[in-house]
Amino acid sequence: MSELASTLSSKASMKTLSFRLSPEDNNRLAGLCGQFDEHLHQIESRLNVVIKHRGSLFEITGNILPIKQAQAVINNLYKETKRLALTPPKVQLHLQESGIELLLKDETKEEIKEVTLSLRSKPIKARGENQCKYLQKIETCDINFGIGPAGTGKTYLAVAAAVKALEDDSVSRLILARPAVEAGERLGFLPGDLSQKIDPYLRPLYDALYEMLGFETVSKLIEKNIIEVAPLAFMRGRTLNGAFVILDEAQNTTREQMKMFLTRLGFGSKAVITGDMTQTDLPNKNQSGLHQVVDILDDTQGISFTFFDKKDVVRHPLVQRVVAAYEVHDKKEKS
Repeated sequence: MSELASTLSSKASMKTLSFRLSPEDNNRLAGLCGQFDEHLHQIESRLNVVIKHRGSLFEITGNILPIKQAQAVINNLYKETKRLALTPPKVQLHLQESGIELLLKDETKEEIKEVTLSLRSKPIKARGENQCKYLQKIETCDINFGIGPAGTGKTYLAVAAAVKALEDDSVSRLILARPAVEAGERLGFLPGDLSQKIDPYLRPLYDALYEMLGFETVSKLIEKNIIEVAPLAFMRGRTLNGAFVILDEAQNTTREQMKMFLTRLGFGSKAVITGDMTQTDLPNKNQSGLHQVVDILDDTQGISFTFFDKKDVVRHPLVQRVVAAYEVHDKKEKS
């Protein structure tokens, strides 16, 4: 098909959908649209539609499925304005939770089953299909890999699942591990004991624990060795029974370290390994244990892999664009 024919065909498939929001409330409408219609622009950008409105009368132009999805999003967000003030991050999270891209791919796709971890402090809700699958796999498999770009929730949800397992007495302790690649030989020159030396490298895990359990509780659990900070290099020879083990930043493990870590798992234990293969800090990226393990264990029963992509990013909307831009750049370099 020629470019002109393709353009004409695309225009021919464009539809316009008009609807009115009720009850009409100028304050809620202003909250829905955002300053200078910034919330509507977020929806337009995500769904590739054009939204016009005059008061409570809205008009959406685009392909048939995206305009239906945009209408549903606007209706749902308008309901939200009754109880809370919308902000760009909240609109972003709502779009993420709606699984928009999946619905656009396949109109007949079944509705995503929501997954929520009920912690004592607060419920942790998965956002989008991949996060839901990730938590479901962690529940059913003893070794789980969460692989994808920054901001997709892979580490945060792993910590949430670990806290849930501890609260349910499914495990007796949590073990946090991460390769301290950046420090290298200089690790011994950092002040403090072993735990304090590697604390900076485990900060994302600590931040999540503090949010879910509170600073005092986490500190007490560390004192009792119920939460243990275990440098990856120091885990050789151990057998980890009754533990929930999280290996973060696994793209910085060597092949030997990855094999060593995976063979530490004992009875009644569960492991979650997270990493972003595009941010390897090893001198030789081909030696990354995370790169290799995908090929070796992909079809192994009892081991799960969840692959996140830019659509799963739940941080600032620009993070998605940064990830996408780097993906395009990497493809150009390889070609």
